[in-house]
Amino acid sequence: MKRSVCSFIIGLASLALLSAQPVVAPRIEAGGAIFRLTRVAGGLDYPWALAFLPDGRFLVSERPGRLLIVDKEGGRVAVSGLPEIRAAGQGGLLDIALHPDYARNGLVYWSYAAPGPGGSSTALARGRLEGNALKEVRVLWTMQKRSGTTIHYGSRIRFGYDGKLYLTTGDRGDQSRARDPADAAGKVIRLNDDGSVPRDNPFIGKRGYLPELYSIGHRNAQGLAVRPGSGQLWLTEHGPRGGDEVNLVKPGLDYGWPLTTYGVAYSGARIAESPTAPGIEPPLWHWTPSIAPSGLDFYQGDAFPAWRGKLLAGSLAGQKLVLLSLEGDRVSREDLLLDGTIGRIRDLRVGPDGLVYILSDEKNGSLYRLEPAGP
Repeated sequence: MKRSVCSFIIGLASLALLSAQPVVAPRIEAGGAIFRLTRVAGGLDYPWALAFLPDGRFLVSERPGRLLIVDKEGGRVAVSGLPEIRAAGQGGLLDIALHPDYARNGLVYWSYAAPGPGGSSTALARGRLEGNALKEVRVLWTMQKRSGTTIHYGSRIRFGYDGKLYLTTGDRGDQSRARDPADAAGKVIRLNDDGSVPRDNPFIGKRGYLPELYSIGHRNAQGLAVRPGSGQLWLTEHGPRGGDEVNLVKPGLDYGWPLTTYGVAYSGARIAESPTAPGIEPPLWHWTPSIAPSGLDFYQGDAFPAWRGKLLAGSLAGQKLVLLSLEGDRVSREDLLLDGTIGRIRDLRVGPDGLVYILSDEKNGSLYRLEPAGP
């Protein structure tokens, strides 16, 4: 059967399912597309991240420490086997990602706040999903310096085109840690899929630098996406009061926090003398005032042709979903798709079906879907 015919049949089946789910907003026209917003599942407890299983179900992490398998009708079952998690403040069970060869090996990766002497730290673990349980669970990496604070864990995970795993970490509320090369806080970390350090990491052999570092000078990055075609790594991070950033992450570069920022302290005091400095990689885009970006993905799919190749970014404080148009490696335009419609947006992912899935960040959070609404 030809691909176009298969896609048409799958599309009809999907539409039949979609029509049975509650419509939150029947018609929104924005960003060159007409779409509606439906709720796939409700009653989620501060959901943090989403991944797509090959059979059409979803993996959803809840910050208080629960991992769920959610089906297409919104039913869910808890997954057992997680390690000890410190669920406090902004910490808990955070991002999740499937191994690129998940269909063969069943490996799931997750970031979380790991407890220990002195407080907690960002950690990365993996396990094999068998039924509703994680087996062969291993902690692959842990930030060695723990903190008594419960903020700025970073924690977004993505696999790159190179097969390596990229993990963001936050500065844990201590801005001096972000540019300290001997500290894993405020960085992008690059690892092999087994947690070992790749031999071609940019700081390998450089005195005083942790070998797992890929880039430094980040405040608290909670958006991470791989650009289709080029494999570039794009990142969004929280500024303080203003100065949220979109960055194109390149190996070995310094992104400046707190030496450079467009934001100011919450007190209103100046943090940086200038938003730019020699030797510092400037952001491609910034939001001032802050929107608190969280969740990031490039759109590729057939459902919304006008969005193809563009960048979708969610936000917490701003309660927005924005669409960023790109010209090469430059952000040329921002379109507002949702504004307060579902509250705080914690994560978003483009599904295998070309539809956009969004998690709202609240005690009674939901999994939503954007789908074409027709002319």
